[in-house]
Amino acid sequence: MPAFITIRFLDILDIFLVALLLYQLYRLIKGTVAFNIVIGLFSLYLVWIVVRALNMELLGSIMGQFIGVGIIALIVVFHPEIRKFLVFIGTNYNLNRVFSIDKLFGIGKIKTINHEQIESLVDACVSMSKSKTGALIVIVRNLELAEQINTGEKLNARISSALLRSLFFKNSPLHDGAVIIKGNRIAAAGCILPLTQKEVDKNLGLRHRAAIGITENTDAITIIISEERGSISFAKNGEIKRRISKEGLTTFLEENIISTAN
Repeated sequence: MPAFITIRFLDILDIFLVALLLYQLYRLIKGTVAFNIVIGLFSLYLVWIVVRALNMELLGSIMGQFIGVGIIALIVVFHPEIRKFLVFIGTNYNLNRVFSIDKLFGIGKIKTINHEQIESLVDACVSMSKSKTGALIVIVRNLELAEQINTGEKLNARISSALLRSLFFKNSPLHDGAVIIKGNRIAAAGCILPLTQKEVDKNLGLRHRAAIGITENTDAITIIISEERGSISFAKNGEIKRRISKEGLTTFLEENIISTAN
């Protein structure tokens, strides 16, 4: 009697989880050099299958040795992508909240930014946009960005339009770096951020590339003021949206800061 194929619910769940995993991996490496490497490795694997099927022992053994150490090679080559993927899991599924001892016992709570401070932030951005003052502002959400904060000058200052404008004034010693806002305070200025490795518009400068880069590896959001055009942009999850109006910036901040805090 021929055996019929039985499909269990766990089999369907298994297929769904693998598809979800592959989709998330595709999102992480899309537009990067890593994507081309994956295509190359997959092509090499297909050639190896054909070589084995044709019983070409010498070439097959050489390629087999190469593929045998492929896992170690993948870890070395895809180290940034693996790190990004693990950060994605920890931030998007709020595992850091579950395992946070400080939050478990209700200590170390950070006050969140309010509507008045958002207005000050927007006012500073609009003012710098009109004067074509280049600026890069990072707003912390769940991940604390302690590593990036330590690269700059720690301030722990109240958020105000005047202070933000003075920090990015062209003669200020801190104007070239990023300002990081944590909670309802300006945590640091003159901070160094990682640049994105994916292909972006060639017209985008280092500020925009840094803004995209920090949002690729963390759940932070960024605001960028172009020094050449004076346009306002924001970045989230590795994606940038350019030429934002004052109203659009306000809506973006309220949706991604206040609603997240609630």
